Amino acid sequence: MKLSAFKRSVAALAVVVPCALFSQAFAQQAAAPKGDIEAAKGKISMCIGCHGIPEYRASFPEVYRVPKISGQNADYIVAALKEYKSGARTFPSMVAIAKSLSDQDMLDIAAYFSQVK
Repeated sequence: MKLSAFKRSVAALAVVVPCALFSQAFAQQAAAPKGDIEAAKGKISMCIGCHGIPEYRASFPEVYRVPKISGQNADYIVAALKEYKSGARTFPSMVAIAKSLSDQDMLDIAAYFSQVK
């Protein structure tokens, strides 16, 4: 009899634990800060100067093909900007720009460029 009760408890946990984990993940995602596309329109001028020119190549400090960011995944854009800000990525002009951005600026810019094709 005790074994049967144990099996019921284990079966109940097999249902409850995944549901609890899913609920927690959903709550964290819902609470995650979001970018504001409208707010980004006042912040993107520094990006368009290079990233808005098809096949543009920067010449400082070396010749470098500037990547297209329109249509890029927003999470990727934010991650890249944070890496420039922290020094993990080292292209000088991007480091300077990223250091001037707040976390919300990064989210806004990423939201904007992720929806532009």
